[in-house]
Amino acid sequence: MRQAPKNKQKKLLFHKKILILLAALVTFLVGSMTKLPTYNQLDVASAAITMQLPLSTLGPKIVDARGKVVLLRGVNWFGIETEAHVPHGLWRRDYKEMLAQIRKLGYNLIRLPYSVAALRSPNISSIDFTIGNNAELQGKSPLQVMDLIIQEAEHQGLLILLDSHRLNDQRIPELWYGDGFTELDWIETWKMLAERYKNQANVIGADLKNEPHGQASWGTNNLATDWRLAAERAGDAILSVNPNWLIVVEGVEKNVPGQKLPQHWQGGNLEGVKRYPVRLSRRHKLVYSPHEYGPGVYNQPYFSEPSFPKNLINRWQTGFNYISSENIAPILIGEFGGRQVDTSSKEGIWHNELVKYIRQNNLSFAYWSWNPNSIDTGGILLDDWQNYDLPKQELLSQLLPSIEGSNNDGEIGKDSNIRTPPNPPSRPTPSPVQLKVTTDIYSNWETGVCYNLKITNQTNTKVSNWQLRFRMNQARINNSWNANFKQQGVTKYIVTPLDWGRVIEPNQSRDIGFCANKLGSDYPVSQIEVIPI
Repeated sequence: MRQAPKNKQKKLLFHKKILILLAALVTFLVGSMTKLPTYNQLDVASAAITMQLPLSTLGPKIVDARGKVVLLRGVNWFGIETEAHVPHGLWRRDYKEMLAQIRKLGYNLIRLPYSVAALRSPNISSIDFTIGNNAELQGKSPLQVMDLIIQEAEHQGLLILLDSHRLNDQRIPELWYGDGFTELDWIETWKMLAERYKNQANVIGADLKNEPHGQASWGTNNLATDWRLAAERAGDAILSVNPNWLIVVEGVEKNVPGQKLPQHWQGGNLEGVKRYPVRLSRRHKLVYSPHEYGPGVYNQPYFSEPSFPKNLINRWQTGFNYISSENIAPILIGEFGGRQVDTSSKEGIWHNELVKYIRQNNLSFAYWSWNPNSIDTGGILLDDWQNYDLPKQELLSQLLPSIEGSNNDGEIGKDSNIRTPPNPPSRPTPSPVQLKVTTDIYSNWETGVCYNLKITNQTNTKVSNWQLRFRMNQARINNSWNANFKQQGVTKYIVTPLDWGRVIEPNQSRDIGFCANKLGSDYPVSQIEVIPI
């Protein structure tokens, strides 16, 4: 090869050095840029990785912004949808400690229920502001409390799935409108939240409506009842404001053309997806979400079939999981839970079978509930709101990553950052007899009746530690909510509110209720009185 003249060699050498320096500079800049996150980062609880948000879907999987598969392992922490307008338990715990314990036990998601009425209200209750960081919540509206809960959840590495659980703060409606609220109210509330949390990376999505049931249908093209069509309208409205969110769509209870199974839970029937899938403007944001319960909530006929529990697998595959196995979309079981976790009772067997099914099929879930004050299911926490139900947590731990340094005795460890708050100081309260009680029969059929009792504080100071007593001659209570109903003798009942309902603020009320089997024609409630304790 012919050599270049000396001066040319020098020039070539100079240019070569320049090129090397430029290459080094480019490499440095690219390297620096790759260290700057293109997406929001979140150190997700109990995971040794950093999740890149937002989340999307890929076939039957939920994935992060890098395409890495994400399994959501969540709990339901309810309360904002009730008259308290805040998550329950803050009368006993610091809200930051509550979130820290959720993370410590290995969960990475909180499904956070709310009501439209709560988010429109300026009022909150059922918080002891003397406990730790709860002072930060004083003077806040329900929406501002939600802000602080979500921000602290992000600090703890927890994701949030918002859940439109109720319209008013009294009950779960059959449809997405009613109880004094329109479809527009429902959608505009979602759009407001989508805008409010657009830059709050750990809020990952919208569970559009809790448990459509009763009249709710799927694939009927009835604009008044077809939940699938309503979900499309709401989902696209949300995505037009915040395209990063997942849109979580529950099933219905019945009214699905061609459905194969005769019974479903409210919100648990997703058979219609096969013929009538939800059509969103952004298909990679759609997640389907059934709810599934055991005989402790209601003793469905299939729990008594000779093939139980083997019959459960076919039910789950037919009812919802074909959606995942046929690569249509991911499944997030938005609620499941119960009190029994043993291997001999029917509820315990169901519980164990479902946990195994979730594990084998790599499904996401949010357990019902974190709260202990869910009447039918209890919760992960015990009634003291401090320690957790060890057998229940051990069952769920099959679905959770191992947590370094966590103890296994069901109690909060001495080295934990979670402390037991002191008992709040006692305060004088007016006599419980100043409460007003109204009753309403909201369901009445040949063999049974259901009552709602509203207890109202008409004074200017809060009332606590109240009980009711009433007579019901020819009926026996078989189900109740928001209070404990204890029979005394043959015809009398004593009613004690749950912890979260003991305090009634001025001009506020509590709703409790029950259903009963009729034993004769003299079944109406009578002689209701408030008694001191």
